Amino acid sequence: MTFTDVHTGYGYEDLPRLMSLMTGDEKHGPAATSTLDVVWVLYDRVLRVSAAAGDAPERDRFLLSKGHGPMAYYAVLAAKGYFPESLLAGFGAYDSPLGHHPDRVLVPGVEISSGSLGHGLPLAVGSALGLRAQGLSGAAVWVLIGDAELDEGSNHEAIAYAGAVGLERLHAVVVDNASASHGRPGGIAARFEAAGWSTATVDGRDHQALYEAYTAPHPGRPHVVVARVEAKV
Repeated sequence: MTFTDVHTGYGYEDLPRLMSLMTGDEKHGPAATSTLDVVWVLYDRVLRVSAAAGDAPERDRFLLSKGHGPMAYYAVLAAKGYFPESLLAGFGAYDSPLGHHPDRVLVPGVEISSGSLGHGLPLAVGSALGLRAQGLSGAAVWVLIGDAELDEGSNHEAIAYAGAVGLERLHAVVVDNASASHGRPGGIAARFEAAGWSTATVDGRDHQALYEAYTAPHPGRPHVVVARVEAKV
């Protein structure tokens, strides 16, 4: 199975325009724009997925835990050919598949329905365990979470467990826009390091730095990339 992108002619420079098509209330704009570069680099350079490959068992899995701000995610999916650009203008409308939280039943390419804080990382742990049990050792699991989600205890149980059992195919990206209520001594990466994870902290707008952090080797351990962006205002 190959994971060649459907040729759409879209590039990173098209994403702001695609996002601008999504209007209406409850957009959670900062939650979306903070993830734009992180999601683009994953889909453009790292993930073994494509619209043409569909639900191939050996594909990588990308789970958007930060589902309360999906506009950047929708823009990237449209740019990669999962659905037509024309759907974007209906974002959040009653009869649109593109809701304020992504729905895996309605939106092509979406792996989980999300938006409630603290669910994505535990689901990613379960996905990695399931793939391991099926012998699908080539498939990687990626989950994008917000720094404020780390206020939820479910994430810390998942962090501790994944490190203890060495879920090497599990990768987390934490978008840090300084919106968490509680600080952590040593910063976000230190929490993961204490549980046995491989870590990297980078500028969340620097595409090359993101790519290098995403692809850094981490044998025997799960890996987290903390992507720092401008503070939420």
